[in-house]
Amino acid sequence: MKPFRRKLRKNMTAAEVALWLMIKNKQLDGERFLRQFSIGHYVVDFYCSKYKLAIELDGEGHFTEEGEASDAKRTEYLNAMGVRVLRFENFEVFQYPGRTLDEIRKYLK
Repeated sequence: MKPFRRKLRKNMTAAEVALWLMIKNKQLDGERFLRQFSIGHYVVDFYCSKYKLAIELDGEGHFTEEGEASDAKRTEYLNAMGVRVLRFENFEVFQYPGRTLDEIRKYLK
């Protein structure tokens, strides 16, 4: 799994890069986020272990019937592991960065 995560980190989407630049190095309220983090057999885009919060950014592939079913199964598994999942569409990171960060902050309490 580690080589796969490393590959994902090297090939982040533009939205992932944009959000990472806003939350890395404890920039968001001093909380540490990891990128491309494994939980079971899934890899989440970003993860804050202190709050058991996974952040997922959804692009085109997530809005198909298959993508939605896969996301639902993944979220169900993560929730069963005690992890809350927060999802954003890619465009939200670019068009509403402040709102995106404010929404994440709601889960950091």
